[in-house]
Amino acid sequence: MDNRQAMGSWLSGPRAAMEEAGADFGYRGEQLGLPEDGPNSIARPGRRLGALAVDWAMSVLIAYGLITHGYTPATSNWALGVFFVLSVLTVGTIGSTPGKRLFGIRVVALGTGTVNPGRALLRTVLLCLAIPALVWDRDGRGLHDRLARTVEVRI
Repeated sequence: MDNRQAMGSWLSGPRAAMEEAGADFGYRGEQLGLPEDGPNSIARPGRRLGALAVDWAMSVLIAYGLITHGYTPATSNWALGVFFVLSVLTVGTIGSTPGKRLFGIRVVALGTGTVNPGRALLRTVLLCLAIPALVWDRDGRGLHDRLARTVEVRI
C-alpha cells in the first residue's frame, strides 16, 4: 500500500476502509425500508444542517427583536427557548420547521409516518441538548431521531 492510499483511507473514515475491504453496508436508509434517492429517502447532512441554521437564525432574530429588544446576555437563552417552541409546535403538527420546509425535508415517524406531539417533544428536548444530535448511526440518523423513532426524509 502506498502512502497516499493509507492517507486516503484515514481521511475517508472507517466506513470507506471497510468498503474497500469488501464489506457491503448498502445505502443510507436501506435498513429502514426507505428508497436510496428521491422523495422519502434520508435527507443528507448538508440539507439538515442548512435547515437547522435557518431555524436557529430565525429564533435568534425573534429573540433579538421581540423579546430582548437588542443583544443582551439573555438573548441566546431566549433564542433556545424560541427554537424549542418552534420545533415542538411545527414538527408535532405539520412535520417540518420553516427551515426544513425551505430545504425540502420533513420529519416522519418510522411506524406511522406522522410525528405525534409526544415524539416531537422528546426529539426536540434531545436536539436542544446537542450531544444526542452529534452521535449518528450508519443511516445518518442522530441519536435524538433514534430515541424518538423518527427520521428526516426528503420531500
